[in-house]
Amino acid sequence: MIIGIVSDTHLRGGKVKLPDKLTEAFKEVDYILHLGDWTSLEVYDQLTALAPVDGIAGNNDGYDIIERFGEKKILSFEGVRIGLVHGHEPYSSRLATPQKARKAFEGDSVTCILFGHSHQPYLQTEDGVLLFNPGSPTDKRREKQYSFGLLEINGGQVSARHIFYEDKG
Repeated sequence: MIIGIVSDTHLRGGKVKLPDKLTEAFKEVDYILHLGDWTSLEVYDQLTALAPVDGIAGNNDGYDIIERFGEKKILSFEGVRIGLVHGHEPYSSRLATPQKARKAFEGDSVTCILFGHSHQPYLQTEDGVLLFNPGSPTDKRREKQYSFGLLEINGGQVSARHIFYEDKG
């Protein structure tokens, strides 16, 4: 099973067009997970044209997105438990985003934690848990390239990789 992983699309106001690189790759996935800061349900509509979609809301999402997706969840694919959180809470914490995401699932049995918020691609395994931030396909901020991710589940094993590109057109 291959799952498309995206976060921090930040598209709104009639300018909702996902990058071609992302839509082409996601035509081949079995499922898509969005890790918050959709900022428009039009993003959901575009993604559902490619594959089934789920996700969570981020700190820039409105009530409609929060109500629809919630802010934290655990999903199971082929017996693998995957935690989804945006990564912005707790606001007062001085922890880096990966540590905030990890803390959100403290005490939960998960194989993988997917998060966004920082727009910084991240891939690390800590204490047997895969931590993955796909970066952003539309708002790279200080990063050199735009990015999203692919998560593969095969026989209970999970691996992830980033797809990087320079032009978001």
